[in-house]
Amino acid sequence: MNSARIREIELAYDDAGSGPALVLLHGYPFNRSMWRDQIDFLSTHGNRVVAPDMRGLGETKATSEISTMDDMARDVAALMDKLEIDRAVVCGLSMGGYVAFEFVHLFPSRVRALILAGTRAPADNEQEKQVREQQAQRILTEGMNFVADATLRKLLAPRTLAEKPEVIASVREMILRSDPQGAAAAQRGMAARRDHSDNLRRINVPTLVIVGREDPIRPVADSEFMHSKIRDSRLEVIEDAAHMTNMEQPEIFNRGLHEFLT
Repeated sequence: MNSARIREIELAYDDAGSGPALVLLHGYPFNRSMWRDQIDFLSTHGNRVVAPDMRGLGETKATSEISTMDDMARDVAALMDKLEIDRAVVCGLSMGGYVAFEFVHLFPSRVRALILAGTRAPADNEQEKQVREQQAQRILTEGMNFVADATLRKLLAPRTLAEKPEVIASVREMILRSDPQGAAAAQRGMAARRDHSDNLRRINVPTLVIVGREDPIRPVADSEFMHSKIRDSRLEVIEDAAHMTNMEQPEIFNRGLHEFLT
């Protein structure tokens, strides 16, 4: 593990390979280990791959009751400064996509290209914000067990649940290892995120939009909306995958990224 002291936090990250930089931003409530297959593959195919644990998750601790997408995006920029990376391809899945949107909004000149997986541009509505706050409070009182029990069947496609016990185990372990304080802070940060719907037409870098055919959390329609608004974008729908496309169908996901990057 690598770590860097940036912006009042100790940020844990992986840094592998050499070549043009690719920054991988994980989802909630996960950590950088969700990208293991991508780090192994892409770092041996001509890319420098950097994957941080976002504040409050994995081995990076939260410092307040809310971890905003703005803070997370600024953490990424500070890490890139530390690693002397001027520009990078930025890839975010789910919450990582929200951070990627914030990053390209704040630092457009630092983004070579964008990869958005299982995410969406609009902000939460009032009901969704209330649900996130209820979840945050329940996490603080009960811990992470109920999150694993409640979300695994939404995160993973039926075929994954039937045939890939190692993926189920990895996802469950990431959830259970999450620090409740950090997970609650990230929930509140997602609830407070800005709406990027009107910013999509301003994105002027090549963009790959990826979604699992069976994702009930961020359905295909969310990705079709982003694809329709971002000028230089392509859409890839991955079959037999739900929300965790990169873990459920890593070969297809990696091939799509590799073709896009080259």
